[in-house]
Amino acid sequence: MTAATASATSEPSASLGTGAVGDPSGAVEPAVGDEDPRPLTGRAAPWHERVIEIGLFACAGVSVLTTIGIVAVLLGETLQFFGEVSILDFLTDTQWTPLFSDKHFGIWPLLSGTLVTSGVAIAVALPFGLLAAIYLSEIASPRVRSLVKPSLELLAGVPTVVYGYFALVTLTPLLQHVVPGLSGFNALSPGIVMGVMIMPLISSLSEDAIHAVPQSLREASYGLGASKLATIFRVVLPTARSGIAASVTLAASRAIGETMIVAIAAGQQPRLGIDPRQPFETMTAYIVKVSLGDIATGTTEFRTIFAVGSALFVMTLSMNLLAMRLARSFRGAL
Repeated sequence: MTAATASATSEPSASLGTGAVGDPSGAVEPAVGDEDPRPLTGRAAPWHERVIEIGLFACAGVSVLTTIGIVAVLLGETLQFFGEVSILDFLTDTQWTPLFSDKHFGIWPLLSGTLVTSGVAIAVALPFGLLAAIYLSEIASPRVRSLVKPSLELLAGVPTVVYGYFALVTLTPLLQHVVPGLSGFNALSPGIVMGVMIMPLISSLSEDAIHAVPQSLREASYGLGASKLATIFRVVLPTARSGIAASVTLAASRAIGETMIVAIAAGQQPRLGIDPRQPFETMTAYIVKVSLGDIATGTTEFRTIFAVGSALFVMTLSMNLLAMRLARSFRGAL
């Protein structure tokens, strides 16, 4: 019994040592499944992986260089324009007639037309797009969702030229029977059509934001006795508000940069006002008109398109940065 007891007590003491039994160095072998903390060095990547890395870097470099080139061209031509036209007149004058004998270079009429048409588009796209997102994320069955969502996203694939002629030939005559004083060219029809065009953008991004809300918040609301609609409008939507705001900002940026719809159906009359029944000229429509080749290059009149393009670039860039910040804050809140 004494020998057995000594043998039993000696075995744990051997296992508690710094090394394995019989290993005088004291090194401990890593257990199965443990990761080796030493970095993997000295292994050269296969040649095909290097080729892929170089190709991906080249693609990223082309994107960056293209953006730098666009900014450089816009900045250079815009500086030449403001060397001939006062920036104070550009920002304070209320008339835009650079192609007339009595020249005025105030950006506000073009900005007014752009904001009016974009405002109509957001007024149409926001309620319908948000309600569609709520239905697809919270109410629709998986089968209905699989059918409705692709059908809705098909609207984003329709060419904008088709939208423009639809607004001019079909929608405007219909609205003239309902809206008194509606001109043949106006901001209302292209604004409505643009709203239909950007509605899939709002619905898709808003649905992603709503779907990202943790299910535990919904279950907590149901546990407190709230109904499904109360949970949607008082818990889910407030939680997803940053993501929804980001989707609306991106959609507004898309509407501001739209060209063909407003060039076809909005008219080409620079006008400072807010009445959507009247014809307007947007910033993009003016760029299209001057770019047709009737204006000699190198003149002040031709350089106006770069000044207008720079203003449009600053607007859309600011809205995209705002959307990125809102999306980041939404992810941080979750």
